[in-house]
Amino acid sequence: MARVLKEATGTTGPTTADAAVSNAVADVIEAVRRRGDAAVREFSEKFDKWSPEEFRLTDGKIEKIVASVPEQVLADIQTVQENVRTFAQHQRDSLRDFEVETQHGVFLGQKNIPIQAVGAYIPGGRYPLLASAHMTVLTAKVAGVETVRACTPPIRGEVPAATVAAMHLAGADEIYLLGGIQAVAAMAIGTQSMGRVDFLTGPGNAYVAEAKRQLFGEVGIDLLAGPTEVLIVADDSADPFVVAVDLLSQAEHGPDSPAVLVTTSEELGHEVIAHIEAVLPGMPTVDFAGPAWRDHGQVLVVDTLDEAFALADEIASEHVQILTREPREALVKMRNYGALFLGEGTCVSYGDKVIGTNHTLPTRKSARYTGGLWVGKFLKTVTYQEVRDTDASAVLGELCGRASRAESFEGHARSGDIRAAKYRGKQVPWAPAEVGTSA
Repeated sequence: MARVLKEATGTTGPTTADAAVSNAVADVIEAVRRRGDAAVREFSEKFDKWSPEEFRLTDGKIEKIVASVPEQVLADIQTVQENVRTFAQHQRDSLRDFEVETQHGVFLGQKNIPIQAVGAYIPGGRYPLLASAHMTVLTAKVAGVETVRACTPPIRGEVPAATVAAMHLAGADEIYLLGGIQAVAAMAIGTQSMGRVDFLTGPGNAYVAEAKRQLFGEVGIDLLAGPTEVLIVADDSADPFVVAVDLLSQAEHGPDSPAVLVTTSEELGHEVIAHIEAVLPGMPTVDFAGPAWRDHGQVLVVDTLDEAFALADEIASEHVQILTREPREALVKMRNYGALFLGEGTCVSYGDKVIGTNHTLPTRKSARYTGGLWVGKFLKTVTYQEVRDTDASAVLGELCGRASRAESFEGHARSGDIRAAKYRGKQVPWAPAEVGTSA
């Protein structure tokens, strides 16, 4: 039983949007479905005060925008993207097509086929997420996606140059300065000026997340993520100041972001709380990090690391950071997490921004049943079958007949019967007289 040094007083809310958000999203989607580009422009003017001659950026405009980005920023984007590309390529290489002869004359195969068209949403607003371009656009291109249409909103009426550069360098085939529900709906449904996609990826606010939820089925989606979560497992060897800083680094994502410490050291727990109280007021992002820590921060003390790992698995956090003497022990003893960060040299912020693994991860306990975004999300793993040997087909036909009739599927059974009869040179007892009694 964990001892509570700091309790979370707030909740992160339901996994689905409230009625007002849901209705607003449904109205925009329906309008885009009915009126296409005209509706997209109307909502862009309404929500973003943005109505350019064209939402899509031409190649020439992209070149000028990229040229306006400071050289160091461009260099850093390219370095980070190479890290992401390298890891994504290793993921792709781990997935193989194969064909096997499972019995004489029976060949079964698997192919990994890239989705044809993907829509990537890159958030803007107060914190433009350049890294989301790497994680979505670049990963899709490594998977082999033919067309990636990428949307990002203007920021206070200005072009987010660094974000556009990141989208372009990641390999986006089309870039649109368009945000919100209208962007997501336009990509999923298609308009007069934008082709429809088969899959939506990328984070966003509650309206963007709800748009993805409502459009799921019509298109595929990566996952419904948010708010950002962090859980740190620490023993008495951990540096309490590092723990405090790392908790606050994730709390700044939003006022409803849970930041949890599970520790075997009550002394460390108290020290972490004291450091947070000292550091938090001076953070430039205190208006987000402050409410997040106040309402959703927790410090829990357990007796053993095994208890800590079990509690962490129960919480199933998006990010789990291990600050213990033997951090790799968590690889063996834990199973429910979006991503694991092992040891003091590895912080969650590396995963968010630079290290190369994907930062689009499961939240709200969905780490119990899924991982995060990866190359495989942009691939369809499909199968094929070929029976080349007539004797093998006859055997399968007889088996299919029996198995199908056990389920009262007579039509299925007859598909097997006719092959068994044809390849055995036998009669088909149920065949109409005019067809003949042998296949």
